[in-house]
Amino acid sequence: MPWTVLSKTILITGATSGIGFEAAGALARQGARVVLVGRDRARTEAAVARVRARSGAAEVEHLLCDFSAQADIHRLAEEVLARHDRLDVLINNAGGVNKTRRLTVDGIEATFAVNHLGYFLLTNLLTDLLVRSAPARVVTVASEGHRQGTLDFDDLGFERGYKIMRSYARSKLANILFANELARRLAGTGVTSNSLHPGAVSTNIWAGAPTLAKPLINFVFRPFFLSPEKGAAPIVRLAASPELEGVTGKYFDRDKLVAPAPLARDEALAKHLWDVSAKLVGL
Repeated sequence: MPWTVLSKTILITGATSGIGFEAAGALARQGARVVLVGRDRARTEAAVARVRARSGAAEVEHLLCDFSAQADIHRLAEEVLARHDRLDVLINNAGGVNKTRRLTVDGIEATFAVNHLGYFLLTNLLTDLLVRSAPARVVTVASEGHRQGTLDFDDLGFERGYKIMRSYARSKLANILFANELARRLAGTGVTSNSLHPGAVSTNIWAGAPTLAKPLINFVFRPFFLSPEKGAAPIVRLAASPELEGVTGKYFDRDKLVAPAPLARDEALAKHLWDVSAKLVGL
């Protein structure tokens, strides 16, 4: 039978607002069992209520996770495994930026920890469930900002000079390297792994930008941003489209299949990042 998300279980991180919330609503309207993951209980419960009201779907639930804490990611994975006997689609979407360098409770630079290691750890903890549920899909939300990204394994956390855009670009480069390496490692299992740039979307992700940059973002760039609903559309497509059945290891700029930056296509770099990431999360 062709792929359909009807009655399939879909976990979406970063789902209380923006493109994650809009993707959750669109997939619920298609009949999926959607699990929204958020950090704040009140906001996440409110998001579930709004998705149910807008979609008419009853099978919408939530789980909580602070992706800056590895212990919380482990707890989330344990709850998913306890509540669900299958996981058909995992959408890695939670993320953010930080105007100054800060460390997580695990001692890791926060942007890299949340935007990359959060995806890496949760996906690895749920891989066996995804494989048992195959055909299944992993969708990783990256960014065209990855093209400015670099990887310095001697200074992953920017101890020698932190800049908000450099840290964000590094995390998004890591997203694509991870998604591609995951595709190679899961070849033949029936689980696909793809990444995407959703477009320049009007969301709250840049709330952590420096104060001086906010007028530029709000008054110069924001009028040209996509709505969260339009930004969610390519996520929904990667999760739901029967045309993409079996497609894996690819990067999409919105709906267009494109080649990512040369660094993002470096298989040796991807393998090294995987090994380093596994050590950083204790796998």
